[in-house]
Amino acid sequence: MKLATYNVRGRESFGAVVGDGVVDLGMRLKPRFADVLDLLRIEGGLDAARAVIRGVRPDFALDEVELLPPVRAPEKILCIGINYANRNADYGDQEAPQYPSMFYRAPNSLVGHGQPIVRPHESEQLDYEGEIALVIGRAGRRIPKNKALDYVAGVTLCNEGTIRDWLRHGKFNVTQGKNWDASGSIGPWMVTADEINLVRPLHLTVKVNGELTQADSTASLIKSFADIIAYVSTFMTLKPGDVIVTGTPVKLGPKRATPRWLKPGDVVEVAVPEIGTLRNKVVAEA
Repeated sequence: MKLATYNVRGRESFGAVVGDGVVDLGMRLKPRFADVLDLLRIEGGLDAARAVIRGVRPDFALDEVELLPPVRAPEKILCIGINYANRNADYGDQEAPQYPSMFYRAPNSLVGHGQPIVRPHESEQLDYEGEIALVIGRAGRRIPKNKALDYVAGVTLCNEGTIRDWLRHGKFNVTQGKNWDASGSIGPWMVTADEINLVRPLHLTVKVNGELTQADSTASLIKSFADIIAYVSTFMTLKPGDVIVTGTPVKLGPKRATPRWLKPGDVVEVAVPEIGTLRNKVVAEA
């Protein structure tokens, strides 16, 4: 099942993407379930959604709705840095790190599929990072690695947009460069875990204006999805709706002396065949 959140005909709702259309779950499941987050938090939510879409024709065509981030206002968006082997080597490190690098993102730093990514007035160094994101479906603390994937409700895609020259304003953090309003994106929807094998390698690609700029498989992850969940849940309780963005591969081609930053008009597409394509156009801040 592909779960989406969207605006349609002047209201916000949520539904299941079926083919080229959307079955509106908001009309069918409210007031018990108000949004996708409720489907994850309330026992039986996903089963209820599956039951009501069975044999039902879509209410809207996909091109009628404005897609928003699949899970609205998650408690936590956790990002894992330098988690593909080639990216680790790109930083000059030959040995894999013992522990993952981590940082937070705020929900308003990520827009939905088809919505504009905004380059701010203060910098031209808007960069992109294509990533796979896990959505947690069950609360858990100190989750064993061999049980970790049982806590995943589904997966989505993320363009973890970054303002590069703001990454090192502080001595030990990257928060400033990672949290500009509307600087990245997430979506287009969440594919539920029963429809995707998270143990088998997933092939991630990124295109900018149609040119392939990132390509790798999750077989190259330094810390697997299960590793990440087990590690993070050691020190914090993971809750339904929490998002974990799992890392980005190195850019293809030789390193540029002057990196090619995103500019207004550029189109970024992040894709995994089993999930879909997250597409966004860059605009200058008004």
